[in-house]
Amino acid sequence: MFGWLEGTPAAQWVSLSLWVYPMLLSIHILGLAVVVGIFLMRDMRLLGLFNGLDPVAFLSLSRFAWFGFIINAISGALLFISQAVAFSGNTAFLVKIALIIIGMILAVLIHSRLRNEFATAGEVIVNRSTRAFALCSLSIWIGAIVAGRLVAYII
Repeated sequence: MFGWLEGTPAAQWVSLSLWVYPMLLSIHILGLAVVVGIFLMRDMRLLGLFNGLDPVAFLSLSRFAWFGFIINAISGALLFISQAVAFSGNTAFLVKIALIIIGMILAVLIHSRLRNEFATAGEVIVNRSTRAFALCSLSIWIGAIVAGRLVAYII
């Protein structure tokens, strides 16, 4: 089903070039560092760590996180098409993608809660449900990273 993707010029460019795949992988890791770095710090702050950080600061940082996500989506798509058949049947890859989707949904939900709380109260008071979302988000992103690393080792 995904075999035709591997025959596209873009997939051939990625898979046959000596430098393209490693460069895309490096770009993918940089995007990951931006996305996950921002979200993990936000989640840990919402869980009560790093109290010196203002939760409102993460509202403006979310733009950088989305930029990192776009970098990851583009580089990830190019990496995927070069081995589409193998990746589409790889359990670790499928788990990684599912966790990323859940993580981004949680990111939007948490961002919305922070923005609404700040707009109404002028400050962010982290309630129990937001902490639960932050804990889930933290777990999801760690799981996505672990699943991503396992892609190379699990078929």
